[in-house]
Formats: sequence, C-alpha cells, structure tokens
Amino acid sequence: MKKIITILGARPQFVKGAVLSRIIKEHNEIEEIIIHTGQHYDTNMSAVFFEEMEIPKPKYNLDINGLSHGAMTGQMLEKIEAVLKDEKPDAVVIYGDTNSTIAGALAAKKMHIKVIHIEAGLRSFNMKMPEEINRILTDRISDLLLCPTDTAIKNLQQEGYSNLPINIVKAGDIMKDAVLYYSKTSSAKAKIYFKLNLKKEDFILATIHRQENTDDLDKLKSIFEALEEIHKETPVVLPLHPRTKAILEKNNLKYNITTIQPVGYFDMLELLKNCKMVISDSGGLQKEAFFNRKNVIIARDETEWVELVDNGFAIITGANKEKIKQAYRYFKDKKNDFSVNLYGDNVGETMYQEIKKIL
Repeated sequence: MKKIITILGARPQFVKGAVLSRIIKEHNEIEEIIIHTGQHYDTNMSAVFFEEMEIPKPKYNLDINGLSHGAMTGQMLEKIEAVLKDEKPDAVVIYGDTNSTIAGALAAKKMHIKVIHIEAGLRSFNMKMPEEINRILTDRISDLLLCPTDTAIKNLQQEGYSNLPINIVKAGDIMKDAVLYYSKTSSAKAKIYFKLNLKKEDFILATIHRQENTDDLDKLKSIFEALEEIHKETPVVLPLHPRTKAILEKNNLKYNITTIQPVGYFDMLELLKNCKMVISDSGGLQKEAFFNRKNVIIARDETEWVELVDNGFAIITGANKEKIKQAYRYFKDKKNDFSVNLYGDNVGETMYQEIKKIL
C-alpha cells in the first residue's frame, strides 16, 4: 500500500485536511500519516478541530509554535525531515501557505519525496506577506499543484510553469466540500450562536488576525473603530485571535463590540450561516462566507480570491475606517445571487484521484 504524509499546522488546514482524510479512509487504498506541526496550539484553534471533525489523530505532534518565522520554519524543517526518514512516504501533502507548508515542502523535496500542494497558484502579489513567500516557493518545488480556480492556473502560466515538469490541475476548492458536508450537522454541535442569543441575519461576523493589521497599530485602531461604529447599528461578533487579543491588551485598546474566544469549526459555521455579512482579513473565511451565501468586506489591500470581488460578493477596503463603513452600508440591504459555481464540485474526490496518479 502506498503511503502519504499529510502536514497540518493551522486552522484552515485542519478543515481542508478533514475532507481528504475522510476520502482516503473510504477508498482504503493509501495509508495516510498526519504530522501536526503545532503552529496553531491553542485548544480552540487546534485540538477542537480534530475532535469535532473526526480527523485521524496525528501520529506526530511537533509542538512548534510561538517563534519567529525563521526559527519556526527551521525547527519544523528539522523535525519533519526526521519523520520522513523514519516513515519513508511516497509523497507529502501540504496545504495553503503557512510556515508548516514551506517546511514540509522543503523537507520532502530535499529527500526526493514527491510534494503535493493543495490550494496552489494563489497570489496576492504582496511580497511583504510571509504567506506570499511561502506559497511561491512551495509551488516551485512541488510535483503536483492542485489549483482551486482558473485565476490560480493563470498565475502559474504567467510565471512560466507551463515549461516546468510539474503537474498542474484545476481541482476546485476543497473548503467547499467541507462546508457542504459539515453544515448538515453543525447546528446540533454548535453552542456559541445560541448562547449569545443572536437574531438571524441581525449581526456581523468579524475576524482580524493578519500580521499586516495586528502589527500596525494605526491599521488595527482604524479597523476596530469602524467595527465599533458599525456595532452601534448592527451587533458585531468577533472571535478574538490570540495574537490580536495580546496586542489589544498590551496597548490597552478596548472597543465596544462583542468579542468571544476562538471557536471551533461547527460554531464558526453556525455564525456564518446566521450572520448578515462578514468583515475579515482572513483568506479562508472569504470563501466560507461565499459558500454560506454571505457578502464579505475584506480588511486587506488585496485578495487571492479575486473572483469574489469580480462577481460582487466582496469589497476590498484595507484597514480604512471610512471604506469599511461604506462597504457595510452598501452590503446592508444588498441581495446577491450566490448560485454561480466559482469553486467546483466533488473537489476532494478529484484531488484524491489526481494524487493516486502520481504515487
């Protein structure tokens, strides 16, 4: 039996990994071993996802977190390499654009193990983003690039990938499979939405965590001031990322919005299902909002998911307070048609079949 190692480290990767792990288990043709790097180590950011989503328990937990980019990536590279030496897999599967992603890709490639990159080809064209560096380098050293959109394919073609011995496939977005599958049971397992006594489509779900916003106090203040003003008219609920919480507390910044602890996937799904719209600097949440038929205000200067903007489901505002408020007013009474298929169908199964071909 062929063997793959899947490397997970951050919340979106747990969600995507759950879909593929379930399909691998159903086919029973490939052995999957999971490494959890520990990049997201908070219980609500990590452990709860494995429990709720029935992801196979990681065989290896590297417990690497809370370090600088260089130290974190270096330690991951060293420890992943040691696991690969012991396990001798046929391929390594990595997701997205985190330090766990690039560390896994580097470790595997230098040992001549095939690298499969899920969510390949995405670009923000902002080289100040650590994620942009990770995704570009990972794509270049991968053997199979499973792309979510036509835009991702086009990005790779423009970078000359057509001339490289790399398999490029438009597979769709595996996050869609996760939303469709887990939405069936989320209301029975979620708690926060009901505890907060919220009214359906009468609150805004917000998340702010990217370093470009949290590490720039002017940007952080601008975003939270906008949220506070919007909250006076429509309640704003914000699961508070540990990094954002620490910076707010360090600078004694307090805002009159509803903040809650980070939530598990089912709680997030219920909040998404029932909110009016989303304000976020998250990449994954932009699509999850779309899959739940919600418009999204993107508190960044760019997005990898340009099709959401092009089709009127999202507005980019950056950290600009007035632009955020303006976008809120625009979407407040906006009814969009979410029936357009931007991200494929049966994505996990498509990916599984492509992975099988290169093993």
